[in-house]
Amino acid sequence: MKIGIVEDEAVWRNKIQTIIEKYCRDKNILSQINSYKSGKDFMKSANADLLFLDIELAEGEDGFEIAEQLMNLGNKCKVCFLTSHTELARLGYRVNAFRYIDKKHLEEINEAIDFFLKTKIQDRIVSCNDTAGIRIKISLNELLLIETNGRKLRYLMLDGSEHLCEGQISEAARSLSRFGFFQIHRSYIVNLKYIEKVNSHEVTLCNGLKVVIGRIHSKEFKKEFFKWRMWFDN
Repeated sequence: MKIGIVEDEAVWRNKIQTIIEKYCRDKNILSQINSYKSGKDFMKSANADLLFLDIELAEGEDGFEIAEQLMNLGNKCKVCFLTSHTELARLGYRVNAFRYIDKKHLEEINEAIDFFLKTKIQDRIVSCNDTAGIRIKISLNELLLIETNGRKLRYLMLDGSEHLCEGQISEAARSLSRFGFFQIHRSYIVNLKYIEKVNSHEVTLCNGLKVVIGRIHSKEFKKEFFKWRMWFDN
């Protein structure tokens, strides 16, 4: 994970970097942290997954303008604004700000990184072999459901497309469980993120598809589902 800090005052810059370094060390997260005195210096590379950006910088630089430049360039960097003037936060809607942190409460940096990692947890690609032996790449963010199809697995995507691949559902459930997927029935694995409704015997996914909950999976599924829902909603 690449983290950038743009802050013109060395004291604040060092405080912020120390907090981020401790967070990554405690969580055992591999990271690259780069600090910049100005937005101009950062924009030479504009290389960060998450950017902590002061709103009011030296020499008239404006954090909102820097964020707008990133947005116009199509840069996917998430911007977390730092400010001593919280009334400025209302202007951030223009640049789709990820978060705001009052400099009096820098401990909120940890929460910001936590939430950033939650949003990125399914930003990865998995591979499987289709029935012709061709290697298929599947985006977890786009994967809605896996179901057994004879001795194969059918991967149903958000856009309605599907892939029929080799594999066993128990192995798929085990490898995907840490990414927000759960086997709710002997024949089905669902992406918890795309569940719209839950009742005692079935779930309804975001495309309207209803999937039955197996009796032996029911208790553990509901515990896992509500844990994930609380995690993403907080």
